[in-house]
Amino acid sequence: MADYHDDLRLAHVLADAADAATMDRFQALDLKVETKPDMTPVSEADKAAEELIRGQLQRARPRDAILGEEYGVEGSGPRRWVIDPIDGTKNYVRGVPVWATLIALMEAGETGFQPVVGVVSAPALGRRWWAAKGLGAYTGRSLASATRLRVSKVGRLEDASFAYSSLTGWEERGRLDGFLDLTRAVWRTRAYGDFWPYMMVAEGSVDLCAEPELSLWDMAATAIVVQEAGGTFTGLDGRHGPHSGNAAASNGLLHGELLSYLNTEPAQQD
Repeated sequence: MADYHDDLRLAHVLADAADAATMDRFQALDLKVETKPDMTPVSEADKAAEELIRGQLQRARPRDAILGEEYGVEGSGPRRWVIDPIDGTKNYVRGVPVWATLIALMEAGETGFQPVVGVVSAPALGRRWWAAKGLGAYTGRSLASATRLRVSKVGRLEDASFAYSSLTGWEERGRLDGFLDLTRAVWRTRAYGDFWPYMMVAEGSVDLCAEPELSLWDMAATAIVVQEAGGTFTGLDGRHGPHSGNAAASNGLLHGELLSYLNTEPAQQD
């Protein structure tokens, strides 16, 4: 098995640099915010953080490719770093502390590119989570001060806590009926949003989460953390990994039921 210790250490160094840059502009009164063609916001902090990470990667891993939300793909080869400089930009620009820098390393294999290292750093929350293939998933202040992550053992849907981001995406994709049925079947629901539900699944405080539309940079880092914590991360189509354009994560025990509800056909109108 490949040794990813050095890559994981580098990902932490990158996250440290990004944290400093993003926190420096968080809640700044003169923060510049633009609207991208897809009508989502991007701040000067998003761009600066990605530029910073790219610059360090180009020096430390010049042979590796880079895919980032703001500046696209650079390079090619069997190793690719995937970056979301600020996951939760809408929160960031409004002063809500639920946002994070997502950094993942993906490697080519028999099933295509799959994440092998992931760091999720949420400095405004004072939290960081990370994982590497075969090394487990952890949370803490540093590699030397960390707690192992493990998913919950909740095995009944009526005892489960389900997290999501919003209702509108499910409605737009004709999946609202199944989504609402799921919320009625579980014990508890909360709309934490963005990266956070996946980290809660990994640490066992939430049992299920899902989102109907995501990009690779939203999922690469969170997927490896959930998987190394013993959970299951797939698309709504059941395909393992972060490649389906949407996501479903669970402790593994409830994954089949989660997918069954979210793939329910909408009720026909008479």
